[in-house]
Amino acid sequence: MNHFIHPQSICETKSVGEGTRIWAFAHILPRAVIGADCNICDHVFIENDVILGDRVTVKCGVQLWDGLRVGDDVFIGPNATFTNDQFPRSQHHLQEFPATILENGCSIGANATVLPGVTIGSNAMVGAGAVVTKNVPANAVVAGNPARIRTYTLSGETKELSVTPIEATAAELSSIVVKGVSLHSIPSFEDIRGKLVAAEIEKELPFRPARFFLVYDVPGSEVRGEHAHKVCHQFLVCVKGSVHVVVDDARRRQELVLSEPTVGLHIEPGVWATQYKYSSEAALLVFASHPYDAADYIRRYSDWREFFTR
Repeated sequence: MNHFIHPQSICETKSVGEGTRIWAFAHILPRAVIGADCNICDHVFIENDVILGDRVTVKCGVQLWDGLRVGDDVFIGPNATFTNDQFPRSQHHLQEFPATILENGCSIGANATVLPGVTIGSNAMVGAGAVVTKNVPANAVVAGNPARIRTYTLSGETKELSVTPIEATAAELSSIVVKGVSLHSIPSFEDIRGKLVAAEIEKELPFRPARFFLVYDVPGSEVRGEHAHKVCHQFLVCVKGSVHVVVDDARRRQELVLSEPTVGLHIEPGVWATQYKYSSEAALLVFASHPYDAADYIRRYSDWREFFTR
C-alpha cells in the first residue's frame, strides 16, 4: 500500500487507502476503515466502527467514535467533538450505536459538537463552536448553540449562487436564474374595505391544482421542504409574514424571500427547494399539481443530483 504512517502513531487497521497520511500520536483501532488520500493529523483517535471516505481531513485533537460514517471530501476541524450515546453512564454500553453521517463535501468547524444520530448534509458548513442537535440540510451554513441555519453555501458542486436573497416582488419577476423556477404576479384589489387577492385557476396559475396545503406556526429555526419532486409542480404563495426559499437546479442556486400575497413562486419538477427563516406569523400556501405520493419525493440531495443529472 502506498500510504504514510508516522512511526510515532498507532495504526492497528489494515484498511488504509492509497495516499493517506497518518501523523504522530494518532491511534486507529483495528476495524476502522480509512479511504484514499486522507490526512489524519496529530492526536486523532478513531474507534472500530468508523468509516472514512476518500480525501477526508481530520485535524488535531479529534476523536471519531463508533457509529460515525464520513463521506468523501469532508473536513473535520481541530477539536471537533462527536458523540454516540445520548444518555451516557459509566460502565453502561449500548448494544448498537446510532449512525452519525457526514455526507460528501461537508465541513465541521473547530470545537463544534455533533450529537448522536445526526446527519450533516452534503456541502454543508458547521461553524466553529456550533452545537448540532438536529440534521443539517445539504448546502446549509449553521452556527450557534443550538445550531441554526444562517445562510447557504457558495461552494460545492453548484456552479453559481445568488449571494443576496432577492425580495420576490412584482418588480422582480424576471430576476430568477434557476431553471424550472418562475415568479408570477397575482391580481390584487384595494378599497376602503381592505385588500383582496384573487386568481383564476386557468389564468393565473401555471397548472390546475390537485391539492393544496398551508404551512404555518413554524418555529423560525425549522426547515421545511428540503426535497425535489419527480413529476409534481408546486406554486407557493406567502399569504402572511415572510419565508426564505432556496431553489437549486444543480447548476445555479438562488435564495428568494416571499413576503407578498401578490406574488407566487412556481417550482417545476426536478428543482431542489428548501424553505427556512419563517417569520413568527408566516403562513405559506402551496398548490400542488398532483395528489400526495410519497414515491414522487426525492429527499436526499445526493440522490437528487444523481437522478436529475445522470
